[in-house]
Amino acid sequence: MTDIVVVGSLNVDVVVPLHELPAPGQTVLGAADHRRAGGGKGANQAVAAARLGRRVAMVGAVGIDADGDWLLGLIAAEGVATEAVLRAPRPTGQAIVLVTADGDSTIAVSSGANMWLAAEHLGPLRDLLGSARAVLLQQEVDAAVVAEAVRLAEGLVVLNPAPARPVDPATLARVDVLVPNRGELAALAGAPPTDVGVDGLAAMARSLGTRGPVVVTLGGDGALVVTTDRQWLIPAERVDAVDATGAGDTFCAALADALLDGAAIDEAARWASRAAAVTVTRPGAMEAAPRRVEVPAAA
Repeated sequence: MTDIVVVGSLNVDVVVPLHELPAPGQTVLGAADHRRAGGGKGANQAVAAARLGRRVAMVGAVGIDADGDWLLGLIAAEGVATEAVLRAPRPTGQAIVLVTADGDSTIAVSSGANMWLAAEHLGPLRDLLGSARAVLLQQEVDAAVVAEAVRLAEGLVVLNPAPARPVDPATLARVDVLVPNRGELAALAGAPPTDVGVDGLAAMARSLGTRGPVVVTLGGDGALVVTTDRQWLIPAERVDAVDATGAGDTFCAALADALLDGAAIDEAARWASRAAAVTVTRPGAMEAAPRRVEVPAAA
């Protein structure tokens, strides 16, 4: 049995280090040479889960091109099963990642093959999705793909609603654990993206109608775990940040990993926070995900 099936995006990341992010209309010179890396929220989360020791299969699409060949080889080398990654008559997805030395980043994505993937492509994968202990999803693929994967899943369903866009209420109602950041939570709740406090975030989370907890990632402020009757603010680990690009993806993978081990949701969020803290101390996204032995034990 597969532990985690990840349904989502696969991209080639072109990472450009900068001294500062450009303002609109501004051109800035890079702080160092650009580099090429594997990425896409789906592939990042799949590799992060595999590095934590999980049996992982990836569902997605890449182009019939050299970038697709390279990406499939990259994640397969990490132990991710790639048989359910389709080859599309579209270019492999690309992401341009602008990142500063203090860890701030801005990302522009050309979806390519990721948005070619359609709900009907999941029909032949019914057994894979239905038998997985957990299905982990994001929103860099078409909304209909997310909805269909949630419908076919019979195990734990974890949705990271990034990037922010509306999610059908029927789909949200089948989500066991929702993992938005502050802005994504506001978008789902139909609220303005204002800086509300913990109680305001918890009220928004409870308004969404998921059947399980909502874990709101807050960057340097930690994470907020919200259930119908309780909430916990999980402090962030204090580290010297180098690159925050992959932190959310590692957090989601580690959260699913801990829940499969039977951890309570607050303990799972603490484990995920420690794993994400390791990620931000390293450059990159996929390549920054830690292996299990690299994640520190609880203090």
